[in-house]
Amino acid sequence: MNEPLLLQQEGLESVVVFRALQLGDMLCAVPALRALRGALPHARITLVGLPWAVQFADRFSRYIDDFVAFPGHPAFGEQPAEANVLPAFYRQMRERRFDLALQLHGNGKISNGIVSQFGARQAAGYALLDASAANDEFDPDFHLLPYPHIGAEPLRLLEFMTLLGADPLGDQLEFPLYVEDWRELQAAGLMKGLRPGEYICVHPGARFRDKCWPPQQFAAVADQLAREYGLTVVLTGSDKERDLTAAVMHHMQMPAVDAARPISIGAMAALMSRARLLVCNDTGVSHIAAGLGLASVVIFSKAELSRWAPLDRQRHRCIWDPTGIQPGEVLAAARLLLKPSFRQRAASSMR
Repeated sequence: MNEPLLLQQEGLESVVVFRALQLGDMLCAVPALRALRGALPHARITLVGLPWAVQFADRFSRYIDDFVAFPGHPAFGEQPAEANVLPAFYRQMRERRFDLALQLHGNGKISNGIVSQFGARQAAGYALLDASAANDEFDPDFHLLPYPHIGAEPLRLLEFMTLLGADPLGDQLEFPLYVEDWRELQAAGLMKGLRPGEYICVHPGARFRDKCWPPQQFAAVADQLAREYGLTVVLTGSDKERDLTAAVMHHMQMPAVDAARPISIGAMAALMSRARLLVCNDTGVSHIAAGLGLASVVIFSKAELSRWAPLDRQRHRCIWDPTGIQPGEVLAAARLLLKPSFRQRAASSMR
């Protein structure tokens, strides 16, 4: 008799998932986490991630029961590594005696070694080598699968879960909104004068500034859309991106609302959820838009478009413009998404 697939085995009561990345990368993992919860509805699932991701774990509590902050690793650039804390961190993880550890942090070159130190009874992760060769480097109970070098990130992660025995429960992203998000947005006063469906959001920032489309191009597109459709332009961003929203506003001729504030990701998502369109760089907000079902134009300049673009290429139009010289293409994509016929089709598909 064939041995059951890993996620179909009995006795998996505690599972730890390692993915220590930023917002957009974490949102790409939601379909995989949904499949994991479907496969193990009664297991206690712990996420190990960057310290900020406690917010992610709270927002997706339907899939995640617990959170542990990762102290970092010298090979990972997402955060400074706290080398002096790592031994205690690994000891804490081993003391939890997890039944299963899952590596969802890339190709496994570094992250499989990290997860192997969690001391779980069994573990699994993608590996760069073929599975048989890679297994020679790890404990036999560390199940390694060949890393897929092509494909969209959410699908790569979802495939990992299905190969381990989970049923796919859809590849769509999610971004649930809660009462606290709306309360914070209301308290910030950013919805004053804005009517649902009568504004667009323009997000000129990104975690890395070299990924940002020029402010004058954002301004030109925003001006034209405001003139043609009579829509209010709302410039979104974090408190650290106020210089970018100010630069866009400086180049604009039409009035705009500068909404760059020290508000939470949830409050900003609530603001975006009532917009008709988002225009942004390839950054985390594009995945928020996908989770909200908000139509978007996403401008790529560095990242691999086939891996990081939203899956729904009708609702989310992606433009490759590394030199920042194609406002015409961005405008054309925005106009398609703002057509009444598109809005009617989109509304029907969401029902």
